[in-house]
Amino acid sequence: MSALASLGRTTLGVLAITAILGLAYPLLVTGLGQLAFQNEAQGSLIRSQGRVVGSRLAAQPFTAKRYFHPRPSATTPAYNAGGTTFANLGPTSPDLEKTLRANAAAIVRLEKPYNPGLGVAGVPVDAVTTSASGIDPDISPAYAALQARRVASVRHLALDRVQALIALATDGRSLGLFGEPAVDVLTLNLALDREQK
Repeated sequence: MSALASLGRTTLGVLAITAILGLAYPLLVTGLGQLAFQNEAQGSLIRSQGRVVGSRLAAQPFTAKRYFHPRPSATTPAYNAGGTTFANLGPTSPDLEKTLRANAAAIVRLEKPYNPGLGVAGVPVDAVTTSASGIDPDISPAYAALQARRVASVRHLALDRVQALIALATDGRSLGLFGEPAVDVLTLNLALDREQK
């Protein structure tokens, strides 16, 4: 076999594999995703009054007292879904300890007026730590419960009504076995806004 024939077969092979793996396979997977999991394939977008207000997959920076707050963000700028990252600090890192202490003190300052007797020991772990992606949209039921009194007081809503909205925004374990229950912050805050229209 001549070198020219060998080069021709190699080129043909590269083009065939590129067409199959670079074009046909991605188009097939994208098409199947659109058919079987359309919402997820589109980014799990959440709409309110006909416009996109966020994604069920990415946290947003709620800071007003009338809203539930998400976990701290590890991205720069904060809650940047285009540049997810994590804090790569080990458990013995002085920087991590400093950050956790500062975050816990900020939570106590914010929540103590509505939760008398609250101390650092009463602050849930997810209130002071970032998630693996740096933009986790969910908080623990414990962190939601800690914020419930503040939100109810600022919005002049009954605490039991706010707790009922938390329950509606809480997802259980995946397949009833995996993970922990989690509260979607954006869904919960949108429900609060609808409640007061």
